Amino acid sequence: MRFLIRITFWLGLVLVLLPRDKTPESEKLPQIGAADAVQAATAAVSDVTQFCKRQPTACEVGGQAATIIGQRAQDGARKIYQIINDKKEQITNEKNDKTDKKAPDHTGSIALAGEGDAVASEAPRDTLTQDDLALEWRGPAVAN
Repeated sequence: MRFLIRITFWLGLVLVLLPRDKTPESEKLPQIGAADAVQAATAAVSDVTQFCKRQPTACEVGGQAATIIGQRAQDGARKIYQIINDKKEQITNEKNDKTDKKAPDHTGSIALAGEGDAVASEAPRDTLTQDDLALEWRGPAVAN
């Protein structure tokens, strides 16, 4: 369980820190500075109990920071998903290109399934001539 929590934390951190594209949605989000975010986090740690009653501005900035972090995590996850899909499409296209360029499996010298019966019944059985049959078979000459 501890392993899963650590993995979730680090994955979330990576997703938040990934560069993100400017979108209309990101322009609508509240803009806070790094100093404000650090101050809010420090206040949250020092005053965990009844936090929002004692320091409403820090609670508000913390909520805004959580919203921004969540949005960045979504953007990062979307970007990773897009990268994976692009890579998958690229690999699929490369495989399709290779199979298109590959020589066909059927050369025509062997009948395909279902064609063999028709081809075999149409082909003549004895193709040797009488001259071919009259010759005796001789093995290779043995050198002395």
